[in-house]
Amino acid sequence: MTLLSFNACNKAEKPLPNPFFEEWDTPFATPPFDRLRPYHYEPAFERAMSLHKEQVETIVSNNDEPTFENTVAAFDRAGGMLSSVCNIFGMLCAADTNPEMQAIEERMMPVLAAHEDAIVMNDKLFKRVREVYNKRYSCDLAPDQIRLTERLYDRFARSGALLSEAQKEQLAKINGELSVLSVRFGNNILGENNDFRMLLSADEVNDLPVSVRDAAREAARAIGEEGKFLFTLHKPSMLPLLTYSSHRDLREKLYRAYISRCATDGNFDNRPLITEIMRLRTEKAQLLGFKSYADYITSEQMSGSPKAVYALINDIWQPALDKAGEELKDMQKLFRRDFPQGGEKFQSWDWWYYAEKLRKQRYALDEEMLRPYFALDNVRQGVFNLANRLYAITFRPIVVPLYNDEVSAFEVIDENEKHLGVLYFDFYPRSGKSQGAWCGYYREQSYDSEGHRSAPHVGIVCNFTRPSGSTPALLSLDEVTTLFHEFGHALHFLFSNVRYNGLLEVEGDFVELPSQIMENWALEPEVLRTYAIHHRTHAVISDHMISKIRRSGAFNQGFATTELLAAALTDMDIHSLNSFDDFDVSAFEYDALYTSRKMLEEIEPRYHLSYFAHIFSGGYSAGYYFYIWAEVLDKDAYAAFVETGDKFDRRTADKLRALLTAGGSQDGMTLYRQFRGKDPDRTPLLKARGLYEEPQVESEEELRDDGLLSELRRVSARAAEEDARDAEQLAAEEAQQTSDETNKK
Repeated sequence: MTLLSFNACNKAEKPLPNPFFEEWDTPFATPPFDRLRPYHYEPAFERAMSLHKEQVETIVSNNDEPTFENTVAAFDRAGGMLSSVCNIFGMLCAADTNPEMQAIEERMMPVLAAHEDAIVMNDKLFKRVREVYNKRYSCDLAPDQIRLTERLYDRFARSGALLSEAQKEQLAKINGELSVLSVRFGNNILGENNDFRMLLSADEVNDLPVSVRDAAREAARAIGEEGKFLFTLHKPSMLPLLTYSSHRDLREKLYRAYISRCATDGNFDNRPLITEIMRLRTEKAQLLGFKSYADYITSEQMSGSPKAVYALINDIWQPALDKAGEELKDMQKLFRRDFPQGGEKFQSWDWWYYAEKLRKQRYALDEEMLRPYFALDNVRQGVFNLANRLYAITFRPIVVPLYNDEVSAFEVIDENEKHLGVLYFDFYPRSGKSQGAWCGYYREQSYDSEGHRSAPHVGIVCNFTRPSGSTPALLSLDEVTTLFHEFGHALHFLFSNVRYNGLLEVEGDFVELPSQIMENWALEPEVLRTYAIHHRTHAVISDHMISKIRRSGAFNQGFATTELLAAALTDMDIHSLNSFDDFDVSAFEYDALYTSRKMLEEIEPRYHLSYFAHIFSGGYSAGYYFYIWAEVLDKDAYAAFVETGDKFDRRTADKLRALLTAGGSQDGMTLYRQFRGKDPDRTPLLKARGLYEEPQVESEEELRDDGLLSELRRVSARAAEEDARDAEQLAAEEAQQTSDETNKK
């Protein structure tokens, strides 16, 4: 039973008192999800906005000379209730929504945008902020107070405070329209995802692994299709079919549906929304004095300009493309064996299938061989163990109100037994949940005027493979690294310890550093052995299997890097438009990638524009490059641990925690240099992605002279023998699973 099911509200139910209007007596003052209903939000928004206006009016009407305390700090403390309502509502709209919540969201977003505009365009308020800003260096302010003053001034200026009244009205109108378009864009994707179902027969899935068939059978049974097998556009459903199905027509049907989402005529077509969003964003940027929306966004990031973003991507693009071309040639050899007549051409929906074949051939490594070792609960415990080893924090299950019975919650406890925060996990796909994985908060870390800290309440939301029957949720290797990634974001929120709310946020191209660095530990042997435990035999993953995972680490990285950079490029290209003419979205994207940059036709970008939620309904507009920019940082930061000789070095971990604790109290590059002692180096990133070739120093003859070559050959022969044994073990396990399935029947 769902503890908070908006759809299931009984219409005869007596309206409940609004929880937002009372103190919460829940453990750690967590949200009372069990008592929240959709009809509570609009009254809560209205009261919160009214209170916020009163708080701002108190600042504005103060006749005393503007000071940091009576203006900047007072403004920083204002709007607490509004933040609380927005945080909870926003998280649930992404994780557990329904038509009623979507309607509220569409109604409220322009109202909230107008409320924000009225405050940041308030001339009297801005005049006070500017007075404090102009004398900030002569008022004996602490460094974080100067930083807050500067950020607040910039926020007002970038929001239109310096514009004329007519321009302010124009900007407010643009912001209101953009807020509605963003909501509609995201809702269209959710609708398209939920609208697609591919029901298959037993004959059509007989070549899929048992675990994949079981999950598809359970999904079909849940919608009343007994005896069928359901596949959807959610990645835990789609990717296994693309990876293992020998039925090329089924792979094509599923993948075409995925990449054409919201780009066909109908109720969910996002293309008209994209052109309208881009018209408005371009107009907004130029109204504020920027050449393009990309210039507007990057001007406050670490990158500083679109030029710096393109410089980084272009440095990596060609090596990635060359690597992907080599990968394609290897897969085409396998493809030709299946289609010797030559009439068929390798297509994008063939990539996962033949990449998996090549992985097995080259490394004797099968994703399905690994899944039994990655039971979700074990992986989560592995993440907990790593956090304890690095930072001495612990996690205790707690009973608190939940918005869905699939959610779990933990108290996070610091080394000194102090309460650090609350962490929620929401792992599985649902019809009311957006795709992908993310980490957000229901409550940010904050300090009150008395100096008391409110600990954060953080949520990790994913779309992982569900349990099936008696088999627990078993993760793919990609899902494992995703959990480590999102946990890194959670640590960033949990460790945050700044005294002003306006210093919580970091630059967008810095925000992925805390998450991506955690991925580096996910496949470290010492960490793997703590969680990679076979769910049936309880055997810890073998050293040889770990070796194969690590040897295959750069496998298919040409493809992975190319599809990521392709999405970053189309994002940057479309937001770099400095004039607006109506355009064909699909043609724009094709020209940007395949015509101008010679991308392989066999690779699709990670996101096509029509369903690119990050940039049209999320916070990554002109910012999808954040991931690759931050990867330069995370790989270089991890090298700091490697260089100590101990990848779990506590002194280095303490320095990293200090970086995470600091929030936006200093700019990202300053914080990074304090941690690393130098500027970041791109070489570790190129090495990790297999795009960097070490200089060849020794010839084969030199190796032979010192006996190393023969030793390498002996090691290779032993590895081949062990690969063969592993393949036999895998076949035996699959046979046992099939037998178990037969016995169940």
